[in-house]
Amino acid sequence: MNDKAGIPDSWILLHGHSTVDVFMNMKLLKNICDARKALSLHCNDGVTTVNKIGDLPGYSMVWFYEDGITNILSLNNVKKYHVTYDSTACDCFEVHKADGTISVFMPSKMLFYSSVNNVIVLVTTVEDNINKYTIREYSNGRKVHELQSIIFRPSTQDLINYVDKNLIQTAL
Repeated sequence: MNDKAGIPDSWILLHGHSTVDVFMNMKLLKNICDARKALSLHCNDGVTTVNKIGDLPGYSMVWFYEDGITNILSLNNVKKYHVTYDSTACDCFEVHKADGTISVFMPSKMLFYSSVNNVIVLVTTVEDNINKYTIREYSNGRKVHELQSIIFRPSTQDLINYVDKNLIQTAL
């Protein structure tokens, strides 16, 4: 269990907003080595430099950052495989790989795959924090997140600078 996030080290989260695959559990990877070029990883905690990669068996190369809080696969990257979702049958994402295996990502407020077994455990996420804010604060936060997506996902600090300098124009 990772004490930093309360998420088992064996879990692999399927993240719809992540643009990179990044793992913190070296036991899930093979051939960890220095990357040719470093990655500037933007996260809730700021920006960090990641300079290691490793092979996730049955998938491909992923970034390795041992100080991370969990193992993340970007849904956008996973789409290189056939991915299915049926909310009425299993309420899960299934990743169908070329070798015939299927990785099942179960809902737990975040979608995860247990590399050890299929035990479902609840994960404390941003959703749990929504109740800390008023409806207006939450709505404004969602609008800012949508704006970040529209303008090619600048870091939060860059977005603040854009707003402070009145660099974002709106069309009415």
